[in-house]
Amino acid sequence: MSELFDAIDALVASRSPLPAPAERKRLRQAHGLTLEEVAATLEVRRATVGAWESGKTEPRPPQREPYAHLLKQLARLYPSPTTTEGGTPAIPAATAPAAPPSPAEAKPSAPAAANAPVPAPAVPAPAATPPSPTAAQRPARTSRRPGAPRAAAAHSPAPLGSAPYAHGPLLVLDADDEQQVTGYGTGGLLLDVPSKSLPALVEWALSEARVGAQKLHASSKDADPLLVLTAAACERYGLPITLSDEERSAGRLLEGHKVIKLLERAGWKLTRRGLGPWARVYRPVTGGRRQCVQLCIPSWNALDDRSWGHAATLEPAELARVLGVYAHRVMTPVGSSAVSGLELMTALNPPTRASEPDQGGKRHSELRPGSLGKEPVDPAPCEAIDGHPVLAHLPRFHIRGPEERLFEEAYDWARDLTDAECMQSHLVGLDVNLAFGAAANGAVVGLDSPPEHVTRPVFDPAVPGSWLVDLSHVDLSRVKVAKQWRDLQGDLLPSPFTPTGERPEGPAWYATPTVAYAVELGYDVTPLESWVRPRSGRFLDAWYKRLRDAYVATMADLGVAEKLPPGEFLEAMDGYKGRDPELGIVVDAVKMTVKGGIGKLQEKARGGGWVPGQAWPALARPTWRPDIRAAVISRARVNMHRKMVALAAATGRYPVAVLSDCAVYTADGPSPLAVLPYDQDGKTVPGSFRLGVSPGMVKHEGTQDVLWGVGVLEQLAAEGKVANLARYIKTGEVTARDTGE
Repeated sequence: MSELFDAIDALVASRSPLPAPAERKRLRQAHGLTLEEVAATLEVRRATVGAWESGKTEPRPPQREPYAHLLKQLARLYPSPTTTEGGTPAIPAATAPAAPPSPAEAKPSAPAAANAPVPAPAVPAPAATPPSPTAAQRPARTSRRPGAPRAAAAHSPAPLGSAPYAHGPLLVLDADDEQQVTGYGTGGLLLDVPSKSLPALVEWALSEARVGAQKLHASSKDADPLLVLTAAACERYGLPITLSDEERSAGRLLEGHKVIKLLERAGWKLTRRGLGPWARVYRPVTGGRRQCVQLCIPSWNALDDRSWGHAATLEPAELARVLGVYAHRVMTPVGSSAVSGLELMTALNPPTRASEPDQGGKRHSELRPGSLGKEPVDPAPCEAIDGHPVLAHLPRFHIRGPEERLFEEAYDWARDLTDAECMQSHLVGLDVNLAFGAAANGAVVGLDSPPEHVTRPVFDPAVPGSWLVDLSHVDLSRVKVAKQWRDLQGDLLPSPFTPTGERPEGPAWYATPTVAYAVELGYDVTPLESWVRPRSGRFLDAWYKRLRDAYVATMADLGVAEKLPPGEFLEAMDGYKGRDPELGIVVDAVKMTVKGGIGKLQEKARGGGWVPGQAWPALARPTWRPDIRAAVISRARVNMHRKMVALAAATGRYPVAVLSDCAVYTADGPSPLAVLPYDQDGKTVPGSFRLGVSPGMVKHEGTQDVLWGVGVLEQLAAEGKVANLARYIKTGEVTARDTGE
């Protein structure tokens, strides 16, 4: 029986509570003890005690209990402001483990870690998002950069335990002054990285690190491990911290760099984009096994501030959290937010699948129904952008008008204020959440077949394509709203058929949703010709749903839930990013993934040396589809117009400016509630703008005085410019750059 009591004592000792790593160091130094003295007493190496104090490893039995006893005694002598009544230093909620790790869970000391990376103790996320720990609470580091990260944070996905990718989708690598590299993963994970060179690092990532992510579709492929190299890690692996002007212009390290030679000698290859801010290092597939690692280098501007805000300046653990949440909810990033948005389309709707077994029991690759296929499809001439090979027959300086080219772009329209509007006090901006994403939802687009030309077609709203038709007869002063004819002040509304909002003057090319809207408004259409795609489907539905869920979940983490009453929603949106700036970065990245992904469907030629009429690399992608981009933008613009018409018909309010997904109205108060007529039951005009966080609903973009707006219009008119107040409504600052979200 005594053996059982001994075993119980040992079990209790294995869970001896410990203060936070930074507190351990403070207590030792307060008593004037050196690392050597503590190490000698506990019969461990000096580096082991240092690792305990930095949070890289946790003490295990038999040293754990005496070490905990030492710290408890010191805490009684040197209490800190965060010490509990019992004398044990309190552990901050963001860093305290629910229970000390067992020997099997604890990360081994440095010699063992070189062979088998093991995650640090699991750290539970608090129910509410806490403020960042103070410097005194954070674990100490010997980083080349000041400050220290949180060991874990709220809403950070945890590693997956014993799964094939147990350590999550990515690691942020940082090196200390002694050139020891640490990998920071999601959920507070810390790994010692034994690799001494970049080729060895890539090999380690594939063979030992257990980093990656499961595929998003049964016919897709697993995500490659992503390694994010801090400036210190770049220096450790022989890479420059920043690119030279020549390298920055080329977008990569120049051929012949010593690190590139090391990779080549080890049998690794780089894709056509080379070793740049985002690099893919791979070996050819052997035996059906994919060998590929993705590198991200923030100091080379991999995380541009428009998509990722201040992410590049974060500490490693915080950056791992931001990228980890994005990877968990969207996908492991593989490039810019635009590139990731495009890759997400293919990951969720892959072009091929495994066939049923043949007579010999073998499976083969076959095209998946509903996908874009494996081969690129040429656009119709009207859909091609200038310089495309299908237009090579045109004179070099030929300018195509709307009767030759499809112009489906977002709104950029504004008008002068009426006298009555000038008498109101405020200008209020309403911004549509994920407007292009909402437009992609349910969009029927052409799939893997080339467009078919038809002369004198009968318009069919169910067939995606491009139509040459005269819509100049559509009169916005007399339209159908909810299938009932209504009289409106048509001159106060933008045309739904042109990006400028000007009324078309004759035949022009339009995507199917635009022509269908003309019919919805009550007018007949007679197309002259069309390029249609009979084989069609809702290719973007899964893409939209993935991004929608990511956006809504992250906004909920920031305290903005779905289905809030209008007033509560506006209150929740006030300063929402400040509640957790890291999750605020994720929200912006998701929004830019939507916009960028749609934009990439019509990627233009880049770089010198290209000659109009010649193909450029993007054309080799099945996802180079300007017709799909046109359909989505057409639906977004039509959705916007439909809401403006419904509001005008019900209330007599008309927009004074529209920029993409932002509309500006005059009002007698600063709140969107002064524009949108909500009743006591929380209902507003059917079919019009509704306040809420869901895609397609609107949020408050900004408010300015009407006098400010009049002044901006007069100022820019004097400079010979047309002012779009929606461009400046958010901050009131007049700049050339669109500041809308």
